[in-house]
Amino acid sequence: MMNWFDQIPVEKISEWRQHLHQHPELSFKEFKTSQYIYDTLSTFPNLELTRPTPTSVVATLVGSAGDGKTIALRADMDALPIQEETNVDFKSVNDGVMHACGHDTHVAMLLGAASVLSGMKDKLAGTVKFIFQHAEEQVPGGAQELVDAGVLKDVDQIFGIHIIPRLKTGSLGIVKTGYTTTAADGFFLKIQGKGSHASTPELSIDPIVVGSHMVMALQSIVSRNVPASEMAILSIGEFHSGQAPNIIADTATLSCSIRTTNEEIRNLMEKRVREIIDYVAAAYGATVELDYVRGYSAVYSTPELAEFAYQSATKVLGEDLVYESPMLMASEDFSAYTKVVPGCFMLLGAGLEEEGCGYMNHHPKFRVMEEALVNGTKVEVQLILDLLGQE
Repeated sequence: MMNWFDQIPVEKISEWRQHLHQHPELSFKEFKTSQYIYDTLSTFPNLELTRPTPTSVVATLVGSAGDGKTIALRADMDALPIQEETNVDFKSVNDGVMHACGHDTHVAMLLGAASVLSGMKDKLAGTVKFIFQHAEEQVPGGAQELVDAGVLKDVDQIFGIHIIPRLKTGSLGIVKTGYTTTAADGFFLKIQGKGSHASTPELSIDPIVVGSHMVMALQSIVSRNVPASEMAILSIGEFHSGQAPNIIADTATLSCSIRTTNEEIRNLMEKRVREIIDYVAAAYGATVELDYVRGYSAVYSTPELAEFAYQSATKVLGEDLVYESPMLMASEDFSAYTKVVPGCFMLLGAGLEEEGCGYMNHHPKFRVMEEALVNGTKVEVQLILDLLGQE
């Protein structure tokens, strides 16, 4: 039965999105954003609103058709420290801050779903939690704070959607095999050597030589320590030292990005990085300052829920728009939720390059086709109806 399609507030979804896009706020500072969400939710019937943290909002809808599971739907709300370079009419008015990852669209879609479902209380057997989460972009992340605040204590399953450009407008990708994203770790390293003139290298502890040996050894970790069946990437992105060709510098700095999925492999990567850096430094008489940064864990989509979401989405979008997606080589703090309860994280197509959506998330020219948003709302509503709905 699709008559609820007519209840989707399409124009309002666009209005909410454009307001949020024009007034972005950074992680842990989403005071006006969260208040706007709270005030909007207050106009919907049958919702109980709470503020688990100063800049998050949770709306709870208890169905009256009987007892059932508690299902959570999540949207994040924070923006990025990026100067917007698009030409949209609703361009950011906050200098140096932009919704360059699409969190404004996530909020608008979920507000749309809350608007529809809040009027269907008598058709639901169970409870829906609409989680509007702060601070996805800044480690340790808002998701972990909400878990710590007990928001998932009564939740049986959780679902989330992330918008991605360069994919067909309104298409929905679902990873069925488990990990939807990777863990994102890395390090910043300072090598302290001893400088000299290039004509007397025997008097130096050359940090470039030390760092070069470290780079080569670090690059062997994946090939010599990680089973071929596991995913791991280590990439040195920066290596800086010296200011002149005839001077050996005192110091060198390196930075590195590390991607994994399996937690055991993740821990192994850190262990081997630390060992190699320490051993190479000791061999050359250098000292090091290592800042190893643990980011978000990999998001794990429970295969059974992924298949369920795939079938549910197909009902409202059709077979042509729903597809099995490869793993996204990015990270997301939705992983904090899927460590606690079964969940599924889905990818919504924001539009193709020829439609003006050729720049990926976190780019100052990031754009989406707003026509995609109604499909996100449709999927969120259909999931709840399939899980909790009563005729």
